[in-house]
Amino acid sequence: MAKSKPAAKRGTAKRSKREAATNAPQAGSAPAIDIGLSTAERRKIADGLSRFLADAYTLYLRTHSFHWNVTGPMFNTLHLMFETQYTEQWTALDLVAERIRALGFNAPGSYGEFERLTSIADEPGPADTTDWREMVRQLTVGNEAVCRTARQVLKTAEGASDDPTVDLMTQRLQVHEKNAWMLRSLLM
Repeated sequence: MAKSKPAAKRGTAKRSKREAATNAPQAGSAPAIDIGLSTAERRKIADGLSRFLADAYTLYLRTHSFHWNVTGPMFNTLHLMFETQYTEQWTALDLVAERIRALGFNAPGSYGEFERLTSIADEPGPADTTDWREMVRQLTVGNEAVCRTARQVLKTAEGASDDPTVDLMTQRLQVHEKNAWMLRSLLM
């Protein structure tokens, strides 16, 4: 004959199951984010990434616009260079937005949000200037602005031990520093 559990233990076991069921997430709801970063750390990093995304998107738009509108003796060289740069930038935008989402926040996605968040000054576009030198100057300055923002985010991410964001910002710095160097070399 099997021994039955004392009444007190049976009640405790039932209460624990009931409490577990009460505290469990409802079907279809996601558990809280628990990736080793506090909500405050994740928010601070996501805010920095949002500023970076705004800078990167602003630079992407300018690079693409200049690709369409460049003229003059450097047309072929710059048309192809700008295309290579904006194509790479487009892919990277998605990576940055997805990192913001992985941290649990919405990525900015409107021109108004990007305008509010970007550090890149609005300058005359192709309607006001068709000089290829001015286009190259603007893209040099834009790439450098993206680098400065990336360094700020990198510092914040390092402080929180957020290695995926550190890695992403390191990769972006390599690309934008190289782009700035290559563009600047055309003006020397």
